[in-house]
Amino acid sequence: MRFITKKAIPRRTFIKGVGASFALPLLDAMVPAATAAAKTPATAARRLGYVFMPMGCDQSRWTPGSDNTLDKLSPILDSLAPVKDKVTILTNMELRNAYPGSHATSNSSFLSAAKAKVTESTDYYLGTTADQVAAQQIGQQTQLPSLELAMDLLQLVGQCDNGYACVYQNNLSWSSPTTPLPAEAHPRIVFESLFGEGGTPEERRVALRKRASLLDSIADDMNRLKRGLGQADRTRISEYLDSIREVERRIQKAETDTEDNALPDLDRPMGVPASYADHARLMFDLQLLAFQGDITRVTTFQIARETSNRSYPEIGVSDPHHPLSHHGDNPEKIARMAKINAFHVSRFAVYLEKLKNTPEGNGSLLDNVLLLYGSGIGNPNVHDHTNLPIIVAGGAGGMQGNRHIRYKEVKPLANLHLTLLDKVGVRLDSFADSNGKIDELFEPLSV
Repeated sequence: MRFITKKAIPRRTFIKGVGASFALPLLDAMVPAATAAAKTPATAARRLGYVFMPMGCDQSRWTPGSDNTLDKLSPILDSLAPVKDKVTILTNMELRNAYPGSHATSNSSFLSAAKAKVTESTDYYLGTTADQVAAQQIGQQTQLPSLELAMDLLQLVGQCDNGYACVYQNNLSWSSPTTPLPAEAHPRIVFESLFGEGGTPEERRVALRKRASLLDSIADDMNRLKRGLGQADRTRISEYLDSIREVERRIQKAETDTEDNALPDLDRPMGVPASYADHARLMFDLQLLAFQGDITRVTTFQIARETSNRSYPEIGVSDPHHPLSHHGDNPEKIARMAKINAFHVSRFAVYLEKLKNTPEGNGSLLDNVLLLYGSGIGNPNVHDHTNLPIIVAGGAGGMQGNRHIRYKEVKPLANLHLTLLDKVGVRLDSFADSNGKIDELFEPLSV
């Protein structure tokens, strides 16, 4: 590999090894030399990510205690304190097209803001989701137009909820009204989709045994590349590769732990951590790597499926989530549900901190993303689709953080989708039932 002085490295530079292809993170050396642009760090791409939380929340423990700012974070949102300068909470958002209330329409309407066709068969019909509208434009500039992830390994089939086919609960992303996109929950499969592996399952196992890490096959090229770069770029590449190696190490450890486990576990493929927190951390880290390497600019992540009966013994909640969400106003059940809500938000908060600590351009990776975290249900006890729990995080497009925007009248969630799409360069006159944009997300706080 040879580099010519004063020639910029193309942004889409890949280093190829055995069964692996690595896109480089954004480097100062990717700005053309001897130009005005070379006097400042490289311009970063804008990314868009969505994280879906099922079954609403305890709104009394979700809503911040202060208006306009996040000076008084609520118990569920307390873990966001280290990154609250990049976070805004929106109160009184609605998914009108999710009614009549159901779990299926909570999931299906979250990114589409569309009304799902009532059917238990294969003639399902919804709408193109916001992430796929973005993928059709900004996604065409990257290796993967979009990345769809989940935490639940098994897809449900048949009829799941009040006459709705399970496809509405299984899939957040739809590339057309009739084309749901399946999400992947297995970290090894996601890792290979990002960095490559190839071959049959047996060939992959042989390849894993032959090498300590897939990074080893590109080490010489990486070292030659680093010799021609400045210190800041060398540090960025080293940190990026260390992150990839750490994710790979954790996946391999999870595979080993599963192989050594003598208990039968027929439903869980190899390589998935037994702990929810460890699994979620891996899936968030893979999204970070995908953004950092500009492998994709659009992600969706379902941190649990609607009607999930997962329990969370690691935080002291042994009750299944779904029954807790139908709490019947029982204070003890509500408190346990709120613990799950807080646990889910804390996983997102860790992700935001890692994005904030990943340098890019003039700032951090968090400065160059817009992330929407939330649920399609407000009060799960009554399947209400108003006053949704909604978090927006990041700094792309000049988003202002440390904000609590409380609307006196309900606003369509579609307004937020339209706004976020616009800020990453996707121009639309409207989206679903939108009736305007949420410009105040990007305006300085008036005192």
